[in-house]
Amino acid sequence: MAYADGHGGQGVYGWLMAALGLGALLGGVAYGARQWSGPAERRLLWLVALLALGYLPLLLTPGPVAMTALTALAGVFLAPTIACAFIVVDRHAPAGTVTEAFSWLVTFFGVGAAAGTAAAGPAVELGGVTSGFAVACGAGAAALAVLTATQRILSAPGRSRTVTGSAEPVPEGDGALLVDN
Repeated sequence: MAYADGHGGQGVYGWLMAALGLGALLGGVAYGARQWSGPAERRLLWLVALLALGYLPLLLTPGPVAMTALTALAGVFLAPTIACAFIVVDRHAPAGTVTEAFSWLVTFFGVGAAAGTAAAGPAVELGGVTSGFAVACGAGAAALAVLTATQRILSAPGRSRTVTGSAEPVPEGDGALLVDN
């Protein structure tokens, strides 16, 4: 919002949010269209790294057209990261607690968004728009550090339910043929 205020107001803000959504949509479609091999935990680490890197160019705060393109690029890894996080939580939640585990994940998303907003506002006031984007980059780096530090724990075998012939775990109760791994 702070960037848009200095570069055209609500119209620019609308374009930036649309670009972020478009990037997330394209990334989500591409991620969902592919069967992935290898552990989801390692993939989550890479997706978080790419998501964090995607926000770095926003620090340049170019003109509105370039910023819209960079915002779309920043959004590309958003949906895949969220989807993969749900897969990892599903694999590690104790039997019978997946719904609760998912609700905790959603709660953490909300708390993280609120904390990020609370940090970005003062950062913008004190250091300008670039400082606000630095908060997002810092949050991405922090998430990457946590995932890196917990890879040994996350790489421990979790329970996994997969659709026969698929590499991705799916929630119970969706009508698919499930097998325990």
